[in-house]
Amino acid sequence: MRFTKRWLLPGIFALMLAGVSTFTVRGQTPAAPQASTVPVQSTAAQPAASQQAYSLPPDKLAKAIALSRIRNILDIVGSLWQIVVIWLLLASRFAQGLETEIKRIASHRWAQGVFFFAAFFIILWLSGLPLSMYGHYVERSYQISVQSWAGWFQDDAKELGFAIAITTPLLLLFNWIVRRWPRRYWLGAWAVTLPILVIVFFVEPLVEPLFEKYEPLQAHNPALVADLEKVVERTGTEIPPSRMYLMKASLKTNGLNAYVTGIGATKRIVVWDTTAGRIPNDEILFIFAHECGHYVLNHLPKGMALMAESLFFIYWFCAQFAAWMVARFGVRWGATDLGSRTGFLVLLCAITVVGFALEPVDNGLSRHFEHQADVFGQEAIHGIVPDPQKTAVAAFNDLGKAWLDDPNPSPFIEFWLYSHPSTQQRAEFAEHYDPWANGGRGKFFAK
Repeated sequence: MRFTKRWLLPGIFALMLAGVSTFTVRGQTPAAPQASTVPVQSTAAQPAASQQAYSLPPDKLAKAIALSRIRNILDIVGSLWQIVVIWLLLASRFAQGLETEIKRIASHRWAQGVFFFAAFFIILWLSGLPLSMYGHYVERSYQISVQSWAGWFQDDAKELGFAIAITTPLLLLFNWIVRRWPRRYWLGAWAVTLPILVIVFFVEPLVEPLFEKYEPLQAHNPALVADLEKVVERTGTEIPPSRMYLMKASLKTNGLNAYVTGIGATKRIVVWDTTAGRIPNDEILFIFAHECGHYVLNHLPKGMALMAESLFFIYWFCAQFAAWMVARFGVRWGATDLGSRTGFLVLLCAITVVGFALEPVDNGLSRHFEHQADVFGQEAIHGIVPDPQKTAVAAFNDLGKAWLDDPNPSPFIEFWLYSHPSTQQRAEFAEHYDPWANGGRGKFFAK
């Protein structure tokens, strides 16, 4: 989701630990969201030749390894820096001083909250700006991004404005819950989180046009629309051509992507213009079928159910952690009451720390869902494309090359940071997955 950049996550109390993101088929480059440790199907028993299912020429391989290292460092440093910034705001008593000054300027409590949290967002934005700028510089240097600096700053400013406008009321709501029920506020926060998440999934496609340009896919590529309708019919996803869009991604990136987003009336197909016409339609059908798998296999409601169960305990733990921080540092920080604005930052700090610690768990479930969607997608295009195995392998290779995904990432990095299985694992599985061989049947489709 575009407006949930890492440096904004503390501002979205309801979303911090929920792992919200759009399911996509592409690799690990941050675009995007649960608790599971179900492993991706092992390919250890496959023949040695399968190790070459996804490969890069020597020049691109060197770039992919270097770029992946930078991305991983930025990801981890960004998470830790976010925690450090909030901690410094508290430890330096800057937050307490800011709250005092705002109380002097504004008399109404709600106005005080708006000014305080807006200032908090701006401080986070400024503190994270150097890392964000360096990330954009790297993506431009490796020719992944083609967006100008002016356009990038414009998007960044829009993201900040949108975050302030949308998440400030959320923080005010949760801050009120903490004041209203000081002993059981975590239960109230848990009760309102899931409805907010459903709203977020519903409105996401309506927000995306603020940042990207969309046009009807039918007007640009009617042949692709006709092919996509075959997959729609086979998977039963019920997305009409009127909700198939072409996104002008080429204005900003050389990467490839296609995805399904939204729920109910806002559900739609989005194909990047860097993808349509650049790779064969058969590969786009596989990518789309993968996306359909997330919906047909009910990954969203399953994820919601797991969130409802796990967040109950996570919010309780965060409440205990925040209470300990107040008892240990509250007097020194000027934050002896979690219901105050400064005290609420202590709670956000606790949530940020716990969110970082649980990132591998979140990503573990995401990788499991992505693997299921890979299987579904490959089965869904059976009978629609001549060779589903070759199509899927080719799609992973094209995606990996476009984004410069590392063919052999560190197991620890994959465990901690990857929301998808590595491109190598996915290509290896696709190369050998043929459930219809010798008269068999697929896991999700009988024929």
